[in-house]
Amino acid sequence: MTHPSEDSLPARHAQLQQSEPKLRIRDRALRLGVTEAELVAADCGVVSTALAGTAQEIFSALGVLGPVMALSRNDWAVHERHGTYLDIQATGPVGIVLGPDIDLRLFFGSWKYFYAVVENGRHSLQFFDKAGMAVHKIYRTEQTDGAAWDAFVARFGAAHKPVLDIEPVIVTAAADTPSDAAALRTHWRALKDTHDFFTMLRQFQVSRLGALRAAGEDLAQPVEADAVERMLTRAAETALPIMCFVANRGIVQIHTGPVRKLLRTGPWFNVLDESFNLHLNTQAVASSWVVRKPTTDGWVTSLELYAADGELIVQFFGARKPGQPELAGWTELLQSLCPQALAA
Repeated sequence: MTHPSEDSLPARHAQLQQSEPKLRIRDRALRLGVTEAELVAADCGVVSTALAGTAQEIFSALGVLGPVMALSRNDWAVHERHGTYLDIQATGPVGIVLGPDIDLRLFFGSWKYFYAVVENGRHSLQFFDKAGMAVHKIYRTEQTDGAAWDAFVARFGAAHKPVLDIEPVIVTAAADTPSDAAALRTHWRALKDTHDFFTMLRQFQVSRLGALRAAGEDLAQPVEADAVERMLTRAAETALPIMCFVANRGIVQIHTGPVRKLLRTGPWFNVLDESFNLHLNTQAVASSWVVRKPTTDGWVTSLELYAADGELIVQFFGARKPGQPELAGWTELLQSLCPQALAA
């Protein structure tokens, strides 16, 4: 990745923006061979103010803003949720936000650069990781407390922008095949909580997709490429509440509730509801799986989509809380996507 001088980057960016005005900032950064954080810091197409303080300090104060729009994404899926930051627990390396609308899991170890940004009159707070990738963005809306927003930016605004020290992402790849598939399957069937799945992957030193391939089709079953569109369409038709998880290295953002308005736009399949938007690039989906895990509350079933590099794009569950069994309608819907019977 190249790092042009501050003098040349704005000029190169302006030229690109003039020739391709519809490109989003993430795509402009890729075209220019820089990171999105570098464009923001250099005021390329935006006006930015660096925010001083730790990610935990900044996040802990977000509740004063009132209703906003929270956005988290990866390369293939964008998750947007309207609501207020409530029940914020952000004092250590891992944080959570547990409001009824904005529901997040935060992994602060990779977070590094924070800005208040104005782009074409639209105000946002933007959080970037050490590699300059956007982890999370918060957008001011008509319902946001404008005075509180301005006071928030004044409180955390830094006099000077930090010099960016972009660090390359180092990914340690796990094995695509477990050394003992039978032992993995036995361990899987003995799970008590869906969160224990990550511990199992570490114990067997296998990738997530490698575990799915080895588990057996009653536990993890590949399904057709249009499974996600069929699932969302059926959920919308029946008002079945779902959970939608989109993650990157620093965050997991979750929607819980029904979906209503669905629309395809080119390669993107979209949920366009008043409080929840999902933009999913279905052309990037290399494989789709229905996954079944045992818990103390009964079996829990998910639809999981993976990119060609094995990265998880998005996960869907039926809406549920700990201590509650899975919705029968969700189990039935996901079983209908599968050619073989799931574990029971």
